[in-house]
Amino acid sequence: MVGRRSEDPESVTGEDGATGLLITVVRSGGITGAPRTWTVAPPPAESPNWALLIERCPWGNESSTQRGADRFVWRIRVQLHDDQHEQVVSDANLSGPWRELVDAVRAAGSPRPAST
Repeated sequence: MVGRRSEDPESVTGEDGATGLLITVVRSGGITGAPRTWTVAPPPAESPNWALLIERCPWGNESSTQRGADRFVWRIRVQLHDDQHEQVVSDANLSGPWRELVDAVRAAGSPRPAST
C-alpha cells in the first residue's frame, strides 16, 4: 500500500461555498485490465457516517503489495474539507476498514470507466 496526504488538494465546494466530502475508488487490474471508478459526494447530513469510515482506515501505512496476474489494485482517494488522502491497496490487503470503505462507496454509486 502506498499512502499520500496532500497539503494542496483541489477543493470540493458545495453551492453554499462550504468545503465538503468527495470519495473516489478506482479498481484496476483483473482479467481485462479495464479500470472502474466509483465516486461519492454525500450530502452534509451523511458526512459524519462517511467520516467515521474514513478515519478508521490506516492512511499512510506501508505493507507489501501482492501483485500478480489478474489481481485487482484499489486506489482510494478522499477529500474531506481541506485534507486529501490517497492510498493504493492490493486486493489481497483489502480488508477491515479498507473493505468497509470500498464496499460503501461501491454500494452508493454505479461504476463507470476510469478516465486516464
